[in-house]
Amino acid sequence: MDNFEETLKNPVWHALNEAHEKFAISLNGVKFYDPKICPFGAFDTPKKTSKALNEYAKLTNDFFLVSENIDPIFDEKFVVLDRKIEGVQMVLKGTLEDCKITEEIVPLTEEHVDEIYDLIWLVMPGYYKKRSFDMGSYFGIFKDNILVAVTGQRIQTNSFIEVSGVVTHPNYTRRGLAKQLVAHTTKEILKTGKKAILHTTKGNAAIKLYKKLGYTLTREMNWWYFHKK
Repeated sequence: MDNFEETLKNPVWHALNEAHEKFAISLNGVKFYDPKICPFGAFDTPKKTSKALNEYAKLTNDFFLVSENIDPIFDEKFVVLDRKIEGVQMVLKGTLEDCKITEEIVPLTEEHVDEIYDLIWLVMPGYYKKRSFDMGSYFGIFKDNILVAVTGQRIQTNSFIEVSGVVTHPNYTRRGLAKQLVAHTTKEILKTGKKAILHTTKGNAAIKLYKKLGYTLTREMNWWYFHKK
């Protein structure tokens, strides 16, 4: 875990060279996830991105490049930049703060894939793929046999696992479900001996919740959202 701080600077790049190498597609020196798994890519130098984006656009209609502070280069004849999503990275560097678990938290399995997908797309459409389930463990809370809240694990390196897919059905918000799920998922990550991190959009109200659990802001992390022309 000596390279933990280094991996935080370019998390998708390191994930695709380490724990998630099996999902990696390499194009002109740029690393991408298989688009059936996750539409994310990362790079170590922007001069490589233009040709790589053109090639990746043949595999999927829309996708993201993830970068802390380096702007990718792209060819406007082949791909269009929809927007730059300004995000932040948070890391649990100390201990997880106590969180009383009052709900039954269920490990989700292959049979829940469609339910996870439908719930995440209801609340946060645009990035989650059904096979994102293969990236890590997912956990949920059910009410009347319906999945109403979910949290999962996404980007992984040899030193960290990212908490992601933190979603609660609009009819069940403000009940502490997300906080309990994030706490539970974080505990499961810590059991592996790895660090827990997460990413969210800048200014997201959930940042306050994550801070209460012990997460601290470390850096900006931006998502460049493209689609093929």
